[in-house]
Amino acid sequence: MQKLNILCVDDQREILAALKKDLQVFSGPFSIIDCESASEAGEVLEELDRSGKPIALIICDHVMPEKSGIDFLIEINNDARFVAVKKLLLTGLANHQDTITAINRAEIDRYVEKPWNIDELVETVKVLVTEFILETGIEYGSIQDLLHQQTLYKALHKRG
Repeated sequence: MQKLNILCVDDQREILAALKKDLQVFSGPFSIIDCESASEAGEVLEELDRSGKPIALIICDHVMPEKSGIDFLIEINNDARFVAVKKLLLTGLANHQDTITAINRAEIDRYVEKPWNIDELVETVKVLVTEFILETGIEYGSIQDLLHQQTLYKALHKRG
């Protein structure tokens, strides 16, 4: 199986380090890439796309200088190349209108507040990468134990 990519975007280096540490369980079959800005993340996405490397998930902070995480995720949502990419907004500062915009215009898949609970974050990432794999038809046999079992079961039961 080709390595899948999880892109973490936050302007605070400490947050990125914590995310990479907390998501260590996914290293191996996944590359966890960190970016300190939306513009850097955009460049990385372009390179991954050019190289044919699948992006399973973007975990993006809400409040960043230059371009907010919501604006960045709206751009990604409007790019047909990244239609299958799962999007998780990570924030501690979103107001009601920000949340509505993130859901309606960026079509985020999940929302996690800072500070996050590690077990809940890992569970959420498992669900999202499992959904990505199922929706894109990627062979997952070699990483089945790492995926969200209930999501797999439901998908297989529906196909049944």
